[in-house]
Amino acid sequence: MAIFDLHVHTVRGSSDSSLTPEQLVSEATRLGLSGVCLTEHSGGWEQPELDRAFKDAGIAVFRALEVDTDMGHILVFGMHRYVGGMHRASDLRKAVDHAGGVMISAHPFRNFFNKPPYNTNLLFPNSQPTPESASAASDHPLFKLVDDIEVVNGSNTHQENSHASTVANVLGFNGTGGSDVHSSHGIGRGVTIFDREIQSEADLVEALKEKLYTPGFRNGSGEIEQFPNSR
Repeated sequence: MAIFDLHVHTVRGSSDSSLTPEQLVSEATRLGLSGVCLTEHSGGWEQPELDRAFKDAGIAVFRALEVDTDMGHILVFGMHRYVGGMHRASDLRKAVDHAGGVMISAHPFRNFFNKPPYNTNLLFPNSQPTPESASAASDHPLFKLVDDIEVVNGSNTHQENSHASTVANVLGFNGTGGSDVHSSHGIGRGVTIFDREIQSEADLVEALKEKLYTPGFRNGSGEIEQFPNSR
């Protein structure tokens, strides 16, 4: 078994983050995580630099991306650089397939339940009717492009995460988990629990493709639990 935080931002590749590599390793180790993925907004990490920064980490640290597209934010694993046209989710799908990677919808229902004018959701903007059920929400074209959706996001509300989990069940997805931290506070609040050991980025991508995982969260006692409603 391996427990990963699949959604982390550091000062190296995300301008809105204050999390240093040293803080990340210290806190992830304290929490007993197997590894983390650096889903930077602007890429940022070259492999030699990653190797130098985390050579003595004692946990697995892999590069990833969070891409801002016309269908919301998408986490990408197995591809490390931005290419032209990636802001269109359909073109991102082609690029990820070419790289042999995986794409996961990040926090798809953030702000979904807020009252106007704070209910701006990237998938269902105010100009469109809000889907009244998980089944209706699952019809969004994004969910036909991605490999899965993030159902535990450490920066989302429990209601938002629960709705994402219900939609994932409708779609037949497992759902993933990640903290979406931009500081040392909250690392591991959302996690993905893999059924096998993950020792390399290739292992991670393969396990994601084979759906060998469940979403989890860190409870008030600091223990990792499977997220309610997950498959």
